[in-house]
Amino acid sequence: MEKDAKIYIAGHNGMVGSALHRKLAESGYHNFVLRSSREVDLRDQQAVARLFDETRPDFVFIAAARVGGIHANNTYRAQFIYDNLSIYANLIHQSYIHRVTKLAFLASSSIYPKLAPQPMSEEALLTGPLEHTHEPYAIAKIAGIRMCQAYNHEYGCNFISLVPTNLYGPNDHYDLQNAHVLPSLIRKFHEARINRQPFVEVWGTGNARREFLHVDDLAEACLFLMENYDSPEIINVGSGEDLTIRHLAETISKVVGYEGGIRFNHEKPDGPPRKLMDTGRINRLGWKFRIDLEEGIRNVYQDFLEHRQQHS
Repeated sequence: MEKDAKIYIAGHNGMVGSALHRKLAESGYHNFVLRSSREVDLRDQQAVARLFDETRPDFVFIAAARVGGIHANNTYRAQFIYDNLSIYANLIHQSYIHRVTKLAFLASSSIYPKLAPQPMSEEALLTGPLEHTHEPYAIAKIAGIRMCQAYNHEYGCNFISLVPTNLYGPNDHYDLQNAHVLPSLIRKFHEARINRQPFVEVWGTGNARREFLHVDDLAEACLFLMENYDSPEIINVGSGEDLTIRHLAETISKVVGYEGGIRFNHEKPDGPPRKLMDTGRINRLGWKFRIDLEEGIRNVYQDFLEHRQQHS
């Protein structure tokens, strides 16, 4: 990408999109197309067509999505599949119509089967049933991947699909009902410390294993792949390391300075038993994550403290 290329970041106000914007700006890019969801409803086909007509971007990053944790995914199943399918169909199609030079679609590790062999390689896609709780979201992501591949095949587009692992970082959501596990636990442990609660309840057994990647590392990977990867095949982006939810909870408890106990609610779902990415493909290209998990959690907790009024 030339430094003055016009770059549209769909979802620039979200955790991923804002990290992408920061990284690109730091790298010398300055010609951005940025529209909030209040300005353009990406589910609206005509609104997205008008946006592309008016702005004519050269490069597109699709970081826009309706997202949430286990509770949100399982509760708002219709909203998750409708909103995400609409967003991806509109953005990908208009990128083709307006001859975008290159597009990067951000998928999710939820696309892989619930019981995919670990670590999950790119070849595991569509080899088994999905985890039920987030199936509608995963199906929308898979549709976005297949749409990129189909447009590459039929129209000669250069649309790549990245599969990030579980993400965390500044500008995350800390809503206790709808947030992902890591930000949700940061808020739980923080409030337990402030309110001197004797214990914190954590969903599940604590035995499920998860991998986490700081969103600044993902942003770096997005720029790296935009410059170095042109294959229609999906590519995993992760740390290649995982830990149990129990270990995660203990680490967050330590970072927050909470001194009470931790209780695991076995009646709540664990989700998939393990979700670890095989990052061999991107590592061989020359990219590797940099931010250690405990260091990343410390820096995210500081961000939470600085913005805690909007998280309450």
